[in-house]
Amino acid sequence: MKDEKCAYCMAWDDPSLMDAYGIPLAELENSNLILFKEQSHPGRVIVAAKQHVDDISDLTEDEALAYMADVRRVAAALHKAFAPQKINFGAYGDLMHHLHFHLVPKYENDEYEWGDVFAMNPGRVALTPEEYDELGKRILAALED
Repeated sequence: MKDEKCAYCMAWDDPSLMDAYGIPLAELENSNLILFKEQSHPGRVIVAAKQHVDDISDLTEDEALAYMADVRRVAAALHKAFAPQKINFGAYGDLMHHLHFHLVPKYENDEYEWGDVFAMNPGRVALTPEEYDELGKRILAALED
């Protein structure tokens, strides 16, 4: 069931709900893939469950495995598209009560948080619409391979 006030539930019906932080990229089998607008870590995305649940423990075992298969698939695509040294996975939700993971490619040679937890929304790097489009195309192409 969808919550009409939830940006993740309404990613395709009303993408304006996430205008401040994300751009819907793809509807996967069990999740919505969203490009995070703050790109201090090139390739950062959100994988939000299609179901409006607060926590992974709210899913059945099969649902949780299916959702995590999407998370794994996106992580593999990020490795292929951007060749990071590591991907950090963050599942918070103190304020946003919809199951989602932040996948944050990390690079040893970047200036941001190598060896530490990534900043949630530092507002350091915003891109042009064309640059967001190019990032999205790279991620989607890697998902298809």
